[in-house]
Amino acid sequence: MVSEAQKRAKKKWDDKNKDKNRIYRYRSYARKFIRDLADEDDLKDLDKLIHKRLND
Repeated sequence: MVSEAQKRAKKKWDDKNKDKNRIYRYRSYARKFIRDLADEDDLKDLDKLIHKRLND
């Protein structure tokens, strides 16, 4: 069980780090999609987008 002090500390950190939390959440979504949901066409499309982003 989480103490009240831990809850307050987590809320304080979350409030100060909204952008970091957003990045962590989106990264998690992307990995979940790639691992569990994407079909071959999705993966090919993502591969193209990644290569384009890395080479620009």
